[in-house]
Amino acid sequence: MTMHLRWCLEVAAVAQLGVAALNLGLVRLLQWKTSLRQLPLLMREVFQVHVWFISLTVAAFGVMTLRFAGSMAANEDPVATWLAAIISIFWGLRVFIQLAYYSVSHWRRNNLRTAVHIFLLIMYGGMAVAYGMAAWGA
Repeated sequence: MTMHLRWCLEVAAVAQLGVAALNLGLVRLLQWKTSLRQLPLLMREVFQVHVWFISLTVAAFGVMTLRFAGSMAANEDPVATWLAAIISIFWGLRVFIQLAYYSVSHWRRNNLRTAVHIFLLIMYGGMAVAYGMAAWGA
């Protein structure tokens, strides 16, 4: 079971590195440049800083997991266990926010956006579960 969980954590780590990289290109990908220019300077700067810091945090989760996936999966080191718990809570809250906060109008009647929404829910939820299994036992 430990090897299977380690593999799941390594997959989650790579996924997080992908999310971090994708997050940095979100403005261009979603064509938000014009909308952002219309914001007051402070709001625009706060938005950009948050994008960078969220990306850095998610990338750090990925790098730390790649380095310590074995310890997380074996639940043998309290620091690795705490890290797994924090990452599980982070992604679990992300799923909750996506379900409870975002308006369904963003993806309703749009097959591609609905598919992306469902894919992200599954990916974020899967990461929350994998890290949760590492933190609180499989």
